[in-house]
Amino acid sequence: MPDFRFCPRCGASLTGAPVDGETRPACSAGCGFVHYDNPLPVVAAVVEHDGLIVLARNRAWPATWYALIAGFLERGETPEEGVRREVKEELGLSATAATLIGVYPFRRMNQVIIAYHVVASGTITLNEELVDYRRVEPARCRAWTAGTGLALRDWLRSRGFEPEMMELPG
Repeated sequence: MPDFRFCPRCGASLTGAPVDGETRPACSAGCGFVHYDNPLPVVAAVVEHDGLIVLARNRAWPATWYALIAGFLERGETPEEGVRREVKEELGLSATAATLIGVYPFRRMNQVIIAYHVVASGTITLNEELVDYRRVEPARCRAWTAGTGLALRDWLRSRGFEPEMMELPG
């Protein structure tokens, strides 16, 4: 159920109604609004910089969490354009290649992650979202059991590595 209680079209209250076999928030006045609460598209990058993988720490995360570069896909851009933009915005790097790794559900955050391997060049310059980064040899990378960690695991496996799996990013 969404955090809002009223229909964004007509202002009537939202009530639980059966729609497509599920109970969904729907307009009680019958204007036709149904909140489907579909997952949001997110792009993520296994960034390879000078042969090393870049893991970054968001300023809102615990000090031990380092993960992939990720962000929401914006209106009008392709997933490949979005991942290139995120790498440029968050790390200041230019993507010289972007190859799809896979698509992953991230149910806890109601997202679908479209993950790429991105070869990047330039000097790492963190934006205001990030406070630190690490560059890790692929053979030493560890992956985590949800979200972008699954993409990192799959990319490492495609390179012949079997990463140690952790519960949380690290």
